[in-house]
Amino acid sequence: MGLVNDRVVVVTGASRGAGKGIACALGATGATVYVTGRTRQEGEAPLPGSVSATAEAGTAAGGRGIPVLCDHGNDSQVAELFEQVREEQGRLDILVNNATALPASITDSGPFWEKPLEQTCLFDVGLRSHYVASWHAAPLLLAAGAGLIVNTSSFGGRIYMHGPAYGAGKAAVDKMAHDMAHDFRPHHVAVVSLWMGLLLTERTRAVFAAQPELYSELAATAETPEFTGRIIDALARDPLLLEKSGQVMIGAELAEHYGVREAGGRQPPSHRPFFGEPTCFGDAVVE
Repeated sequence: MGLVNDRVVVVTGASRGAGKGIACALGATGATVYVTGRTRQEGEAPLPGSVSATAEAGTAAGGRGIPVLCDHGNDSQVAELFEQVREEQGRLDILVNNATALPASITDSGPFWEKPLEQTCLFDVGLRSHYVASWHAAPLLLAAGAGLIVNTSSFGGRIYMHGPAYGAGKAAVDKMAHDMAHDFRPHHVAVVSLWMGLLLTERTRAVFAAQPELYSELAATAETPEFTGRIIDALARDPLLLEKSGQVMIGAELAEHYGVREAGGRQPPSHRPFFGEPTCFGDAVVE
């Protein structure tokens, strides 16, 4: 893998939220970060953020942010993204698969049959899109001689969270990381699935601000999106990275292991005591 300040990184779904924080944190290491998303400029989406704003923030943090408009539900656009990386850089060190289509109805209560079928959109952008991006990224990662793919995920892959569409999508990207790790291992490329905690995204901050007294305790345990980016940076620098490849890991626990903290020294807690162990898949191989 390239030196920290020479890394080439792609972070998908980075107009805002987790992707934006991850891109900015990795930019702060001096990396060249390709920022993908569908929002060209402010005002095009209900929430603030755009690929250009994130790229500018990554550059301001000390790296080189490169905005790329990309709908990860469009295979041709994804292919063009990685062709651009190949032409401009010739390699890739880190791919963060974060783009996920989450409909507004995802948090509605009730059984799945009372929710619209649009819930399944995350099977396309959030599951299939991770596979497609990894497929296109593979030659670039192999060219680098080492690398890391991170699927951002959550405890929803283990427990009931937002219903079966969400849970199935998260469980699938966890298993995908495990199986891709098997194929990549001889080539020194690691693949992991990273369970993030409650994130202080633009949407979450708005909810907290509307009812601060109701959410004060929950807000105290939340993670900033940048926190996940710093965890990924530490993971990528770990000389024993390949030993962790194929695993589903809790971000807060990795942070404690690597000594990563939030600004001000706060250590977000692991939710393992409430939600249980990360998923562990078998090692047997059937070709």
